[in-house]
Parts: sequence; structure tokens; C-alpha cells
Amino acid sequence: MGSAEASVESLSAQVADRDWYHTLELAPGVITPGWFDARRVAGDLPIPGSLAGKRCLDVGTFDGFWAFEMERRGAREVVAIDLLDLAQADWPPNALPETVAAIAGHKREGGGFEIARRALGSSVTRHELSVYDADPETLGRFDFIYLGSLLLHLRDPVRALDRLREVCTGELMVVDNIDLLLTLLFPRRPVASLDVQGRPWWWTCNVAGIVRMCEAARFRVIGRPRRLFMPPGAGQALPRMRPALLLSRAGRRPVMLKLLGDPHVALRAMPT
Repeated sequence: MGSAEASVESLSAQVADRDWYHTLELAPGVITPGWFDARRVAGDLPIPGSLAGKRCLDVGTFDGFWAFEMERRGAREVVAIDLLDLAQADWPPNALPETVAAIAGHKREGGGFEIARRALGSSVTRHELSVYDADPETLGRFDFIYLGSLLLHLRDPVRALDRLREVCTGELMVVDNIDLLLTLLFPRRPVASLDVQGRPWWWTCNVAGIVRMCEAARFRVIGRPRRLFMPPGAGQALPRMRPALLLSRAGRRPVMLKLLGDPHVALRAMPT
């Protein structure tokens, strides 16, 4: 076996040895079985096609898909932040220890990011840091910030956005989960549903709610927010489709995930 084949085989073994949040192509034929496959929507987001010369920040990077995507788009420097110790995360008070342990097991102290960074030959720098602790003295300032699928996991999302405003000199891109029904029922009124059922989900807003959070944190939303569906990846096991699933809200969610994807909004904002 040649060295290249041995390297691909070793990489494949590392990929198979862990759970993945992001779908990443690390080498020809070596694709991580992520919970979501953002590759299918990356080209549709209103992210500049070129980030040449820009200093960029990826907030809540997990396996690093968006950090590596910004690097691929020519960013001068990419910094990523995430909490590797999930015991320090913004859990609801009623979170069960076994739930915390299970999700920490999936993340395994950010090892997926390191595997991907090495395989891609990336120069992205990662800091173990909560978004609540983002400040210019620690991180500096950024021309472009990507905040993806994090607000719903935060007890105080407006505080998090306010901290990002302190390090943003250019543009913030927010891509976050939305409550589709509330968005359709209340297209202009900010509304959110509160989860807090022992898992790390707090507020799921409609689109107007995400906009209002950004405005409360002293951002100005640019243009119209764009609704999109985040496609599930190979690592997300969805039930076999059958009519009985449509009888409950819990059953309808996996149907929507399988047929369309997870409802999100993408919006651009700048500090006021």
C-alpha cells in the first residue's frame, strides 16, 4: 500500500471513530457523516464570494465547516471560538447529567475540528471561549463574523449578540434555527417559543424575533432576511416515513427534516 493510500485509510479510520456535526470532505472519497450537510446551502447564503483581505470569526465552530469555508473564500485570517468543555455551556437548570454527558460525548472536546484542520492543511486558529466572553482584548476585531445555529442554545442571546458587536467592525452573518409555524403566523411580530426541557434549547424565534434580537444588540439588519432549510447529513438518523408521524408535532418534525431540512433564517447585519 502506498503512503497516500495509507494516509487516506488512516483518515477514514479517524472519521469513522467519532460522531460529526458537520459534513466535510476531508480528502477525495473521505466525507464525514455529519448531523447536517451545510455544503448544499453554502452557495445560497448571502456570504461574500470573496473574503480576500478580511479577518473573520466563526462563533461556535464545532467541526469547523464555516471556518474552513471562510478560509476557502480567501480570508486573510480566520479565528474560531467554541466551548470544548460542555459542562461550562449555557444549560437549562433542569438539564439531566446524562444528557450533558451524551452531547459531550458527541463533541469529545472538539477532536473533529482538529482532524479536519490537519486533513485540510488549514491555518484556522481556534480558541476555547464562550461567546459571552468575546472581547477585543482577547480576540481583536473582525471584518466578517459568522454566527451559526447558536442563538437557540443560549439563555441570553441578546447578550451574546451584544458581545459580538464589540468585536465587529464590518458585517455579522446570523444563520439560526427558526420556528417556521410562528414565522408564518406572525410575519412581522417578534415571537419565540421557550423549550427548556432539559436539553440545550432555549429560545426558538420566528424570523422577526431574530431580527429584533439583532436590533436590541445595536445591529442594523441589511436587506431582507432569507429563509432556508438546512439539509440533514448522513449522521442524522431519521425515522422511516409513515402516515402516523403526521398525527403529532413531534412526528411532523422529522418528516419536515427528511423532506425539506431544518428551518433556518440567514440575515446580514452591521453595527449601528
